[in-house]
Amino acid sequence: MNNESFALPSIALLQQHYFSGEANNGSSYTTDFPGVPLRPFNYTGTPPNNTMVSNGTKTVVIPYNTRVQVVLQETSILGAESHPLHLHGFNFFVVGQGFGNFNESSDPIKFNLVDPVERNTVAVPSGGWVAIRFLADNPGVWLMHCHFDVHLSWGLRMAWIVEDGELPNQKLPPPPKDLPKC
Repeated sequence: MNNESFALPSIALLQQHYFSGEANNGSSYTTDFPGVPLRPFNYTGTPPNNTMVSNGTKTVVIPYNTRVQVVLQETSILGAESHPLHLHGFNFFVVGQGFGNFNESSDPIKFNLVDPVERNTVAVPSGGWVAIRFLADNPGVWLMHCHFDVHLSWGLRMAWIVEDGELPNQKLPPPPKDLPKC
């Protein structure tokens, strides 16, 4: 996603997040996942020869109770196909979808903000895009990934870190006291 292939860490992200408190404090993940592709191109046309994909355990950090919008754009890099993308920890609203490249100027005005469908998995159409929205009100580390197993092995996944809120019921509960140390 966004030219980043997600590499699974040797220690669970949730453990790293809870025990280290922040990335790069003894953690193997970083919080510099790009918000947009670093090298835009015609996603539904002929792909460039080098898409500059990097590998790493990059995450997105979201403050508690943030309203999040994500546009999932299918590409033709390895051939056009529909991708069933699943978000752990949340349901989201599918506010828009279309074919071709997402147009930031004209597509959002067509979003369904009245009665969008609610899902936790959505099929990004072959040669198209889907726009989703969710409220980040569940603290922890949550994966978003393609449901095709081979695509998981290629790194078609990412992790969201939702920070704790201020109230006790808005905080990640501590791990069990008998959790083995890594």
